[in-house]
Amino acid sequence: MVGWGYSKTNGPATWASLYPIAGGSHQSPIDIKGSSCPCDSNLTGIQATYQDIRISELSNSGHSWKAQVAGGMSLLKGGPLSDEYVLEQFHCHWGKTNETGSEHTVNGHCYSGELHLVHWNKTKFKSFAEAAAAEGGLAVLGMFLVVGNEHAELGKVCKLLPFIQHKGQAITLTDPVNPAAFLPGSGSYWTYSGSLTTPPCYESVTWIVFEEPIQLSQEQLDAFRAMKSYHPTECCPEDELGGCLVENYRPPCPLFDRVVRSYKDKMEEE
Repeated sequence: MVGWGYSKTNGPATWASLYPIAGGSHQSPIDIKGSSCPCDSNLTGIQATYQDIRISELSNSGHSWKAQVAGGMSLLKGGPLSDEYVLEQFHCHWGKTNETGSEHTVNGHCYSGELHLVHWNKTKFKSFAEAAAAEGGLAVLGMFLVVGNEHAELGKVCKLLPFIQHKGQAITLTDPVNPAAFLPGSGSYWTYSGSLTTPPCYESVTWIVFEEPIQLSQEQLDAFRAMKSYHPTECCPEDELGGCLVENYRPPCPLFDRVVRSYKDKMEEE
């Protein structure tokens, strides 16, 4: 049986048939209406206690590269969060060209990619698996990617991607990674209640999407696109993606009755 993916035959439009939650009313991503989002004076800046972390495994899931974090020492609180969350993993979404790739859009505008730092609620739950399906269980930081200067911290991932070209391949990262380097200079963000953007699409996520994008080089983005979505023992899929790990993003979902709130970094107003 062919699992979920991003081609026409198994892509986002088909997910709800296998994962009913994917057809829910609190799904992600969304199109963020920029300046029309209300600025909430009760919101504060996020507090990320990040440090050099060990990546226990960098893998090709067939849907993206994923860096699994070891140790549970990188913590997130503040902003819209009332509990403390621990960093579990980070991964990326990108397009076939630089014109597409982000999952969230801003006033209909797509960025070249989107980096997700996935955290789980350690105040209320004992594990990521337990938190992932529960309301308030997860918090995800989303950073838009644009082509520009090389990103040194992402470079630690990029240089190992040739070793995990195919689905199911994995490698250990020897260099420590500092997730704080993934955060943009501005702390301004949008926040709303949503879901995982991949099946099973649990509606358990507090999203924090930063306004300011971060840069990576064209060569780094091309390294993402060189990855394959199939196992080395499998035949290359005969679909429009040709077995390339590209276009691995879900289009925006309806907002329905949700409100997207905005926080403006006070440092920018001084």
